[in-house]
Amino acid sequence: MSFPRFYNPDRIGTLFYPNVAEIAADAEMLSIQPADEDKTKLLLMIIDMQVDFCHEPGSLFVPGAPGDVQRVIEFIYQNAERITSIICSLDSHYPIQIFHPVWWADAQGRHPEPFTIISVSDVEHGTWRPLRQRKWSIHYVKQLQQKAKKQLTIWPYHVPIGGVGNALDPELWSAVFWHSIARKSQPVLWTKGSLAKTEHYSIIRPEIEITPQQNQPTVDRFVDLIDHYDYVYLAGEAESHCVLETIKDIVDLLQAYPDKLSKIFILQDCMSAVVHPEIDFHALAREEFAKYEEQGIQFVSSTDALAE
Repeated sequence: MSFPRFYNPDRIGTLFYPNVAEIAADAEMLSIQPADEDKTKLLLMIIDMQVDFCHEPGSLFVPGAPGDVQRVIEFIYQNAERITSIICSLDSHYPIQIFHPVWWADAQGRHPEPFTIISVSDVEHGTWRPLRQRKWSIHYVKQLQQKAKKQLTIWPYHVPIGGVGNALDPELWSAVFWHSIARKSQPVLWTKGSLAKTEHYSIIRPEIEITPQQNQPTVDRFVDLIDHYDYVYLAGEAESHCVLETIKDIVDLLQAYPDKLSKIFILQDCMSAVVHPEIDFHALAREEFAKYEEQGIQFVSSTDALAE
């Protein structure tokens, strides 16, 4: 398919107000079958392609994200007749959360700078002390280490609920809206990350569960999705965190079902890694991806032919 007339890749990474009436009118003119008539059902999951991650002025900009957004948008337009449904996850935070500076302080009362790593040793020696939920905070940092998770990273305040940084990139939003009207397919906005006491990179489960089975409904919903669709394509930000942890959870949930793992396709040219002054997150992510590819998950490019 050719790109819609309203599509302007030069606007990616900028804030503007989409012309909703124009987008809807363009989509209505297309004569493609409604999604509910698809014989082969394909789901596109877009992880956290939000303003704060994908715009250079954003509080947690991921270098490379604007190009990733463009490739996802063009993937949607070029494959609209095959994409049955689109789910977009939205990382969504309050100011006071365990990974934000306000939660922690040193002996002088100073909050940690963004990208500070807080280890078990830091907590035990008082380098950093929690200002709230002390017992849980210490337990949390220890649990991360025991479960071989990422150490607690202090992030800049980002994707605030109700704030501009929480929104999808407007050009991407336009493509998702257009697809919905063109295919008569309701998009799903899947929020995560608002639990104050835990990080929540994966769209499926938080890093550490606060109460047993708290996330079972989300797990069940995801497994139902995999059963419903023939293929699931996944893209988003950041490769090193929310995409990686989502893939980890997918493998964990489906490793006993290789036929289901083979349904999962990762658009490897539609994601970029967080840049850290000391940690090569991109290299770490690629090491993990190689393991998951051996288990059946497929890594493809956005311009490759879709699975049949």
